[in-house]
Amino acid sequence: MSGKYKVGEDVLPHFLTFTVIGWIDVFSRDTYKEKLLESLRYCIDEKGLTVHAWVIMTNHVHLIVSAKNNKIADVVRDIKKYTSRQIIELIEQNPKESRKEWMLNIFSFAGKSNNNNKNYQFWKQDYHPVELNTYEKLKQRLVYLHENSVRSGLVWEALHYKYSSAIDYYTNEKGLLKVEFL
Repeated sequence: MSGKYKVGEDVLPHFLTFTVIGWIDVFSRDTYKEKLLESLRYCIDEKGLTVHAWVIMTNHVHLIVSAKNNKIADVVRDIKKYTSRQIIELIEQNPKESRKEWMLNIFSFAGKSNNNNKNYQFWKQDYHPVELNTYEKLKQRLVYLHENSVRSGLVWEALHYKYSSAIDYYTNEKGLLKVEFL
């Protein structure tokens, strides 16, 4: 991760944002969102990642996470590296992807412009971790994360957005990802 923001205490919840290069609406397709969820599930089960809240928007992801056995920065690196390769491969192999050439050109240009990549760059480098070490920060980020789908016009109510932990927080139902409440 580059930039001035750094992960604090790994056991404390952190608000993270991953953004697709060029703000491309890759996650307007469920198949790409499902690949990201698969990676998050793996990190929960195998790498000690605790997901407290999450939302996948069309071109970015917000998470509130902590980690017990690993560093958040290491798990994030692995998630971004794995999902970058996997989602680009899905795009390349998707015969119904009408935006394929356009997206791959942007990812290729970004990759060639960044010494940290060989071919493609999918995610922006930074993910701006914010340690949620006060109740006020925690509450503000949790509401912001869940209401993002409403503000963007995807749904009328946050709990109706399938790719979010809002249903876990606002109802007794379980969402698509295991969540440990804050």
